[in-house]
Amino acid sequence: MAKRIPENAGINTRLTHGGNDPHDYYGFINPPVVHASTVLFPNAATMVSHAQKYTYGTRGTPTSDALAAAIDELEGSAGTIVVPSGLMAVVVPLLGFLSAGDHVLIVDSVYFPTRHFADTMLKRLGIEVEYYDPGVGAGIAALLKPNTRVVLTESPGSNTFEVQDIPAIVQAAHAGGAIVMLDNTWATPLYFRALDFGVDVVIHAATKYPAGHSDVLAGTVSANAGCWERLRDTFFAMGSCAGPDDVYQVLRGLRTMGVRLERHQQSALAIARWLETQPGVAQVLHPGLESHPDHAIWKRDFSGASGLFSVVLEGAPKAAHAFLDALGIIGIGYSWGGYESLATLVSIKDRTVARRTYAGPLVRLQIGLEEVEDLKADIAAGLEAARKSA
Repeated sequence: MAKRIPENAGINTRLTHGGNDPHDYYGFINPPVVHASTVLFPNAATMVSHAQKYTYGTRGTPTSDALAAAIDELEGSAGTIVVPSGLMAVVVPLLGFLSAGDHVLIVDSVYFPTRHFADTMLKRLGIEVEYYDPGVGAGIAALLKPNTRVVLTESPGSNTFEVQDIPAIVQAAHAGGAIVMLDNTWATPLYFRALDFGVDVVIHAATKYPAGHSDVLAGTVSANAGCWERLRDTFFAMGSCAGPDDVYQVLRGLRTMGVRLERHQQSALAIARWLETQPGVAQVLHPGLESHPDHAIWKRDFSGASGLFSVVLEGAPKAAHAFLDALGIIGIGYSWGGYESLATLVSIKDRTVARRTYAGPLVRLQIGLEEVEDLKADIAAGLEAARKSA
């Protein structure tokens, strides 16, 4: 008997059971990890007509379909592709919906590798790239041109966590004939269901919270019905499919993403609030805090917060180095979304229209699953070292 999941089932129930039916695979709970390139056809007519579900490894397998189906259920999307990295999850839709002579608007607080791709590859292909301030809201209408095809958003913004007014941006972009893409890695569909707000294409670095264990590179891109066919065809044309073992690991991590995110959120908010009271801290950039300038928008649109935020330290840049070097439990490293806490320096020198001034150096914190009191003690040692470096 196949599983029956109620339509109104809670998020953790859907995370646990979504994507595949064990009874399709003899009752085994997890789908098979299919390592595939060649797929055989029973006869020539089937081969010519492609009249079977699977035709070649790059066009999907039971493993990749299971993950895509699970993401579709979470996003409410018409279809999802699975690609080898979070950056590729940005690259595929941009190449799919932009052509030479087109204009793209990209938020100035965007993930740096996205900016690098836009400033090199997109410009080389004859695409006009323009950046906009994350606080623009409905004012983005004034930036739209007759050849604007895409507005690429990221909310909250990388490193400084500006929250954009996505409904206002969507309304203006659609009125101007452009589609809206959103990198929603920070919130995941659990805390912000982007397509419900009118976003056309939603992007995730599945490396982060879906995988959750700092050992997989992957990305997903989901689209509404109007954009799905073009996204899918671009994906097929590029052959940018993720490997089956990585796909399986993401699907496996997805099962516990709800409970992990809840812990990330609780711990990060507790530490962020505590940091606001600590000497040597000039500002905490976490949209879940009442002190954050975009807190009202976050509270209106989001149902939760993840474990990533930044802190502005008092002092010179060397204070940030001293802070990081004094950490013991918290590692110094890029990425985030895994079970362990991380810290890294923040630079906003790449920005062109949203160059805000902060009181000191910025450090980004990824709060993992460790005990909050242990992390506080570690951060306190870092803050003391930063103060002594003055």
